[in-house]
Amino acid sequence: MDLTHSYMNAFSEQLLGKYTWLETRNAAAIMGASNPALLTDLSDVLSEFFLYDTDILVAGGNRGPIAIRLDTAFFERGWSAVRVNTEFRLVGQKKKALTSRAYEENFLATTVSNDGFEVDNMKGRVAIDVEWNAKDGNLDRDLAAYRALYDLGLIDLGVIITRDHQGIRDLAGQELGSEDAFRRLGTTTTTNMIKLEPRITRGDAGGCPILAIGITKSTWAGLGVVAPPVDAAVELADMGHDVPD
Repeated sequence: MDLTHSYMNAFSEQLLGKYTWLETRNAAAIMGASNPALLTDLSDVLSEFFLYDTDILVAGGNRGPIAIRLDTAFFERGWSAVRVNTEFRLVGQKKKALTSRAYEENFLATTVSNDGFEVDNMKGRVAIDVEWNAKDGNLDRDLAAYRALYDLGLIDLGVIITRDHQGIRDLAGQELGSEDAFRRLGTTTTTNMIKLEPRITRGDAGGCPILAIGITKSTWAGLGVVAPPVDAAVELADMGHDVPD
């Protein structure tokens, strides 16, 4: 599947230079046409987001401060984490006689339920997941969820925010001079734009348009700039703990 480039006309020059981009099926143009208010939300969150030294230097997985800050920004704009479960009712009918025209007798009535598709942020008909430094299998999960939700007619496109592999490694090794972070961020089995591109170009998302956004060196706030504090309640909830009243 060929990559498209409608994002070039959907976002400002400032944002185009601040992140790296991949797209299939003109996802950004579809978002602008069908969900313009949500495109504005996405643009605003990306404009306000910055990467800080501690985001790179302190080891952590996918649900660290980066994901928390982004998910919080979307939540404040009315987006929510969702799970979509499916339920199918199966009814079997048979004829009572060979000459019957109608199926008069039920021989099967059962319901099949499946716990479903998780999305970090959903609003209207757009789904967004943040995959900073998780196992790259998370990308398969996200794309499978988008494919299913699209086939069910619930979303128009999916968005994945992840990291630009080489750009972040360069930031760790050159600007921040951290051998540990440079080595850690060189792991080949974690989520990044390089891991995402072949998955979307071979069609893992099916017919669902995908917009991928890579956090890179240009997103860095600068040496020594202090990261904003993470709300303790938000951090606890994001880690799956109960938050006291």
